[in-house]
Amino acid sequence: MSLDRVTNIEEIAGHGVKAVVDGKTVYAGNLRLMNEMGISVSREYNEGTMVYVAVDNNYAGCITISDVIKETSKDAISGLKKHGIKQTVMLTGDAKKTAERVAKEIGMDKVCSELLPADKVNEVEKLLAQKNAKEKLAFVGDGINDAPVLSRADIGIAMGALGSDAAIEAADIVLMDDDPAKISLAMKISLKTLKIVKENIVFALAIKAICLILGALGIAGMWLAIFADVGVMVLAVLNATRALKL
Repeated sequence: MSLDRVTNIEEIAGHGVKAVVDGKTVYAGNLRLMNEMGISVSREYNEGTMVYVAVDNNYAGCITISDVIKETSKDAISGLKKHGIKQTVMLTGDAKKTAERVAKEIGMDKVCSELLPADKVNEVEKLLAQKNAKEKLAFVGDGINDAPVLSRADIGIAMGALGSDAAIEAADIVLMDDDPAKISLAMKISLKTLKIVKENIVFALAIKAICLILGALGIAGMWLAIFADVGVMVLAVLNATRALKL
């Protein structure tokens, strides 16, 4: 269909879109949009997300959209739990039946479905209120509607390959592809890197402290002082290369 036939396109946040096609007003969106417009629809229960379509305030039919679960999704959730993640929660605007099926299949602990963007923020606020001061809440998203939640969470993670510009800008971490298993890998890299940093700090301070004591006692010479400076730096760099091996 030629785009010249479509005019007055309007996005209705959290509900759908409105446009004029060949002089006829067309609505396409969720059940909330139909109810708000006072349009009576025939409820469908197909497996997937339902997009209801109405022309001139008359119900015309529906479109079923069903996402394919990524092969690595289940392994990604399992990997997060192995790293000590206490709870995994799915926040989605999809229908309850579809959301529950997906959540069960990939091993999510909890699912909140049929959420508007503002509802997602409210759910995150509840989760933030439940955690203690030492715990962190991370949110993973890729859509423009996820941007407010990404900025509100302690750690916002955007999927860079398919993510919207708004989501990427709001996130603290951007994964450069859409593989959810990379979240677990990122945690593994960060934990190992932090461990190496702590090792280097303790090692460097310990060697320098020993050299200072030996120097004060008149035992340490110039070469030991050089080792405490340059030698420790070289050893710290060599130790840091362990981060390349996962």
